[in-house]
Amino acid sequence: MTAPLDVSGSALEGRPEAAAEGQGRVIEGRSLTRIAWNRLKRDRVAMAGGITVIFLILVAIFSPVIVSTIGHPPLQFNSHLIDPTTLTPKGAFGGISWEHPFGVEPVNGRDIFSRIVAGAWISLLIGFLATLLSVIIGTIMGVTAGYFGGWVDNVIGRIMDVFLAFPLLVFAIALAGVIPNEGFGLSGNALRIALLIFIIGFFNWPYIGRIIRGQTLSLREREFVDAARSLGARHGYIIFREILPNLMAPILVYATLLIPTNILFEAALSFLGVGINPPTPTWGGMLSEAVRFYTQPHFVLFPGLAIFITVLAFNLFGDGLRDAFDPRTR
Repeated sequence: MTAPLDVSGSALEGRPEAAAEGQGRVIEGRSLTRIAWNRLKRDRVAMAGGITVIFLILVAIFSPVIVSTIGHPPLQFNSHLIDPTTLTPKGAFGGISWEHPFGVEPVNGRDIFSRIVAGAWISLLIGFLATLLSVIIGTIMGVTAGYFGGWVDNVIGRIMDVFLAFPLLVFAIALAGVIPNEGFGLSGNALRIALLIFIIGFFNWPYIGRIIRGQTLSLREREFVDAARSLGARHGYIIFREILPNLMAPILVYATLLIPTNILFEAALSFLGVGINPPTPTWGGMLSEAVRFYTQPHFVLFPGLAIFITVLAFNLFGDGLRDAFDPRTR
């Protein structure tokens, strides 16, 4: 017979510090947010997009400081930089220099760098607030349709179909063209910004509404919702305490994917001349003005790059968030 194994000594006595560490260690649970953050940190492309998004937001917030420190006033004419014969910037590269890193505009000589920085806050403001409006309406309608079902779901579903079939661009052009310069206690560009936020946000909510409806249809059949019903919880408690917290991840993900779409839509309206009133700089408005000067590629390049980089950064960050919260979608 073999002698009984003595586990009281050898292993633990050889490493008393290991025994102390094992006895004092507490296993810490990880929340869904922390797990998603760990996944997101490993996605270098998404992190690069997120850093770019943060940089663009900071540029928009501090645009007056940046313009006054580095650039020139966005509405300042620099006629001395314009050739009076051709009305184009002097020099071989559209007036690009250390003083004007992106060059100047033809005819008037306004600094392109300052106008791009000054236009960032308008594009991002409209994109964020229009997305917020779409998320609020879409979440309310989607949760209501998915949770109650039946005739409520049918009515909201038909409303979504009507909005999705609506010619939004044509309606936006028509509505923005007939609105006067004063109304609703606002005037000028403040009224234009509010109008664009309403048009873009109010008519885009069905996209996120359908996603939230589908998620709600799945969540309402889960065990924790059945448990809340069996304990006598009311509909409001179930929606706000059980369902909505589990919808925050998809809402956040699809909001980051909707922001660049709204930024592009605002740029398109400004490009068509029904956005922000000139001479206030916007990226779409600058592209619209640059069309007339096809021999000056720098005038088109830099505003186009600003839109491209912004949309790409938000899309990369949104894709990374989606993979982080739900890796099965890869």
